[in-house]
Amino acid sequence: MAQSDFLVKARSRQGRLVEQKIKASTEAEAIARIRQLGLTPIAVEVANTGFNREIRLGKGRVKIKDLAIFSRQFATMLSSGLPILRALSILSEQTESVRLQEILLEIKSEVEKGSSLSEAMSKRKEFPALMVSMTRAGEVGGFLDTTMVEVADSLEADVRLRGKIKSALTYPIAVAVIALVITIGMLIFVVPIFSDLFASFGGSLPAPTQFLVNLSNLFKDPRFFFPVMIIVTGFIVWFRRNRNSTRVRAVIDPLKFRIPVFGNLFQKVALARFSRNFSALLKAGVPILTSLDIVADTSGNVVVSRAVDSVKESVRQGSGMSKPLTEHPVFPDMVVQMIAVGEETGALDEMLAKIADFYDQEVEATTEQLMALIEPIMIVVLGSLVGGMIIALYLPIFNIFELIR
Repeated sequence: MAQSDFLVKARSRQGRLVEQKIKASTEAEAIARIRQLGLTPIAVEVANTGFNREIRLGKGRVKIKDLAIFSRQFATMLSSGLPILRALSILSEQTESVRLQEILLEIKSEVEKGSSLSEAMSKRKEFPALMVSMTRAGEVGGFLDTTMVEVADSLEADVRLRGKIKSALTYPIAVAVIALVITIGMLIFVVPIFSDLFASFGGSLPAPTQFLVNLSNLFKDPRFFFPVMIIVTGFIVWFRRNRNSTRVRAVIDPLKFRIPVFGNLFQKVALARFSRNFSALLKAGVPILTSLDIVADTSGNVVVSRAVDSVKESVRQGSGMSKPLTEHPVFPDMVVQMIAVGEETGALDEMLAKIADFYDQEVEATTEQLMALIEPIMIVVLGSLVGGMIIALYLPIFNIFELIR
C-alpha cells in the first residue's frame, strides 16, 4: 500500500505540543508510530500540499453531550480505582471531540504540576460553572466519583430536554420554511404568467388577484428583493452572534413564555433545568448562596434568573426561599409549596429532584401533545396559504368570457 504524509499533533510527557510529519500507509499506523515515540496523539490529518491542501475551519466546539459522556466515563474510572491522571489520559484518547481532547491533555498537564482538577477546569469556558463547582465540592469532600455521576445525570437530563425541544420545533419550522419557499416561488415564477394572461384580456382584476400581482411585482423588483435579502441575512447573522447577550435575552426570554402553544413548554423546560441543577449542586455540598448564583447563570432564561436573584437576599438574611418565589409567576404554587416543605424538612435537594422529575415528565407529555396538535394545524396553514393564492389567481378566469365578448 502506498504511503502518505500525515501531519500529527501530539503532546509530550512534559505537556508540550508537538507537530510531526510521519510517512504511513493509514491514519491508524501514523497514530501507532507517534505513540511509539512516547507522545500522546491529539489530531491527525493528511499533509497534502498545493491545491489539494485540506481547509480546516476550526477544531469544533465542545458540546454538552461530549461533557456528559466524559463525566460518566470519568466517574466510572474513578470508582474503579484509576488515578485522575490516568483517567484523563485515557479519556483524551477516547473522546471524539478534537477540542475536548486538547483540553483534557492541557488539564492533565496542569494537574501534574500541582493544580486541582476544578481549578484547571475553571480556566476554560467549555466547562459550565455548574460542573466546576460540583467538581470542586467533590474534591474537597473526597467523593469526586459520586459527584461526577451527579454531573453526568444533570448534563444528560439537559441533553434530553434540548432534544425534546428540538423535536417539538423541527416540524413547524420545516413546514414554515417550505411554505415560505413555495410562496416566494409562486410570486416570482407563477403569478407573472397569469398576470400577463390577464393583461392581454384587459379589464380590472378582483382585489385579491390585484394584491397578489402587486406583491409579485414587488418581489421581482431587484431594488426591493436584494435589500430585503441583505437585511434578513444580516439580522440572522447578528442574532446568532448576540442571542446569548443579556440585552437580547432580556427581550426574548419573557416573550418565550407568552408564545401560543409553545409558551407552556418553555416554562416547564426552564423549571426542570432550574430544579435539576439546584438539586445537583446541593447534593454535591455546594453552599446554598453559591448554588443560587450558579443556578441563576445556568437557568437559560432571564425570567428565572431574575427570580433567583431576588431570592438570594432573602436567604442571606436567614429567611426561606418560598416566600420571595411567590412574587414571580414563572414559579407555580405547587413548586413554591414543595420548596417550602423541603426547607422545613431539611430535604430541599430531594424535593428539588422530585420537582425536576415531575417537569421532565410534563415536558415529555407536552411535547407529544404538541406534535399531535401541530401537524394538522400546519397542514391547514400551508393548505390555506397555497390554496388562497391559487383561488386568487383563478378568480379572473370566471370573467374571461365576459371580457372576450
